[in-house]
Amino acid sequence: MRYIRAQDILPAELLAQLQQYVDGAYLYIPRKQENRLAWGQRTNSKAETARRNQEIYQRAQAGETAAQLAQDFFLTEKTIRRILLEERQKTG
Repeated sequence: MRYIRAQDILPAELLAQLQQYVDGAYLYIPRKQENRLAWGQRTNSKAETARRNQEIYQRAQAGETAAQLAQDFFLTEKTIRRILLEERQKTG
């Protein structure tokens, strides 16, 4: 996200009205609901994380310990255990 100078894009009347509420402060204006992207949609992070978690689960099923997996994936053992629980629940 980058900042845009309000005076460069807003009509003077609207800028004056906004200044009555947030004079000199930063204001975040959220995206319209229909323009929002789900987490990871822009960068494929969600798919990459799902593939990583599936690999962790498969390696754990093959006998690797949470400590080994944590070291290999640069995660904490607690995170590995959470991933294993979530993946186990998915497979039912």
